[in-house]
Amino acid sequence: MRENLVIPAEEARPALLADVPDAWLIDNVAAVRQTLSRNTYRDNPPARLVAVTKTVGPGVINRLMELGVADIGENRAQVALPKLSQVDPQFRLHWIGRLQTNKVKDIIERVWLLHSLDRLALAEELERRADRCGRMLPALVQVNIAGEAQKAGFAAQEVRPFLRLAKDWHNLRIRGLMAIMPLTDDEAALTGWFRGMRELFDRLKQEAPEGVAMEELSMGMSHDYPIAAREGATMVRVGTALYRGPAA
Repeated sequence: MRENLVIPAEEARPALLADVPDAWLIDNVAAVRQTLSRNTYRDNPPARLVAVTKTVGPGVINRLMELGVADIGENRAQVALPKLSQVDPQFRLHWIGRLQTNKVKDIIERVWLLHSLDRLALAEELERRADRCGRMLPALVQVNIAGEAQKAGFAAQEVRPFLRLAKDWHNLRIRGLMAIMPLTDDEAALTGWFRGMRELFDRLKQEAPEGVAMEELSMGMSHDYPIAAREGATMVRVGTALYRGPAA
């Protein structure tokens, strides 16, 4: 069942999923956690689960929090902010989608971690707005590791020069990297891209310039998160796998 939303003519919005059967949610959260526990990188703890909640309503988010999932991912301010006013305030909001500079002011005080720092203009606006509201904003640099023309993010070789600019930012804090992989069933290709991200992360961790700390590696979604976890993700962003029903 889907909520009936009033949609402004100038900006169509996706309908929010009103509900997910509780049994599905319980089983799916347990299954994802079990998968993460089975797919760890070396001796690292299991990757943190960020529940992508952009298609679900506040009731589902509150239930996720009751199940111990406090990290939630959103990508559209005009959809996220109204519903989050109805959610347990203990949630940690991860911004996981491309962010327009003119939307920074709307989300700057709510975001716990921004995953999608993909260009210098955005960094400058985040720094300016974070300074204005007197907060430190942690962010992850988005890397287009597969070189997809249609995707945002820095090429791998562009990341280090970008990080050198961090010394001039007093409120924006770079805390790691993020990547979105191509939608493919080619496990070997996915493994290669995830491994490439981990290798880049490890190199930058050793060479981090002033103002940068390589702490988080956000990669992996519903279709590929087990591989991402095996290859060293510290966070995975999972949506569909949390809300789908049992296989027929």
